[in-house]
Amino acid sequence: MIRKLWSHLLHWKMALLLFLKPLGFVGVGVLAAIDASVFAIPMDAIIAVYVWSNRRYFWVYAIMGAAGSAVGALVPFYIGRTGGEWVLLKRIPRAKYDQMRARFDRHHWLAVLVPAAMPPPFPFKVFAFGAGVFEMRAVPYMVAVFVGRTAHYLVTALLVVYFGPEIMTWMGLHTMLLLSVFAALVTAYLLYKIFRRRRDRARKKTLGADTK
Repeated sequence: MIRKLWSHLLHWKMALLLFLKPLGFVGVGVLAAIDASVFAIPMDAIIAVYVWSNRRYFWVYAIMGAAGSAVGALVPFYIGRTGGEWVLLKRIPRAKYDQMRARFDRHHWLAVLVPAAMPPPFPFKVFAFGAGVFEMRAVPYMVAVFVGRTAHYLVTALLVVYFGPEIMTWMGLHTMLLLSVFAALVTAYLLYKIFRRRRDRARKKTLGADTK
């Protein structure tokens, strides 16, 4: 039964791709919205095909894909807002939940932007769900998704322009390596921000003590 359902789903996705491909820029936006909201679609491969067929407007495909993702990502966001707190509290202690909420409140922009910029199979929808649970405002949330996805799709488009669509095969084979490098860079950036914030606080305390 599950195999049959999965087979029908794959056929439906292929039919959708064939139907929307001739729509060009609009088709990219619609597919990205579906990918961010309900069904996972290989958006990098789709953007690669579109860009290779019309390399002059590579940036338009990236922006349209990001815009579609920002709209589609409202689905897991509002699901998290309506019932996500109850779901999380059934799985983790209240103290842990409050700790997660405090962290999200401090870094909510990066907590959405960075996952949105990550390549698949990074679970972006989990963070979209969390943004709804922790009551991030909708407009900043959409902006963060848009910026993150724009960065991701622009990188994909530029790689295709300079190296051809074959680069997507290489990236697929080395996804875990790319994720590890990206995660290391993000971790280094966050540690730098924490260090800089603590250093600024120490300076303020020193200046305050000198003035007394």
